[in-house]
Amino acid sequence: MTASRRIAVVSAGLSNPSSTRLLADRLSAAVVRDLREQGIEAEVDVFELRDYAHDIMNNLMTGFAPAALETMVNTVVSADALIAVTPIFSTSYSGLFKSFIDILDPDALSGTPVLIGANAGTARHSLAIDYAIRPLFTYLHAEPVPTGVFAASSDWGGSADQVAPLGNRVDRAARELADAVARREPAASEDPFDPSTYLGEGRSFGHLLGGLAGE
Repeated sequence: MTASRRIAVVSAGLSNPSSTRLLADRLSAAVVRDLREQGIEAEVDVFELRDYAHDIMNNLMTGFAPAALETMVNTVVSADALIAVTPIFSTSYSGLFKSFIDILDPDALSGTPVLIGANAGTARHSLAIDYAIRPLFTYLHAEPVPTGVFAASSDWGGSADQVAPLGNRVDRAARELADAVARREPAASEDPFDPSTYLGEGRSFGHLLGGLAGE
């Protein structure tokens, strides 16, 4: 086995249980499987944004991140790859998902491979991945893999013919992310409590969370 990799998973589902989390788990399991087939072990950290909703809002209003949010953000931005899954509300990503993105420094995910997932009640929202979510990560200088995975309610039940296309999309996207991770040098193992590991010299945590230094 080569050096292990760290995969961060961010799920923006609001309910419990959540179909958003279900999709996130399916994607992460497929990525871990594909990495293992390439001789790479992967550690997965899963974060439910609803558990950090109050901290995210407080950070947006005050510019300060509570310890739990700070640790979560550090884990996400220092990972070898990110799997990001959001429900689609009103034809775009959820407000909670966007608020989380808003507290990140614009360069925090630079060069990071990202697998985008989204879910909604109807397949009519499937294009939201390409017209709304993918441009968001492109703005952050991340590297989204070509295949985004959208799941409608019908993808989780019904006949085998209905379910198979979702499995095919999951497998293709997972393979793309695994290949992207395998091509990169593993992220350096740093002290998670040392701000310089994710802020860089001369940068405050307020700058990482929301670019507050410029306001």
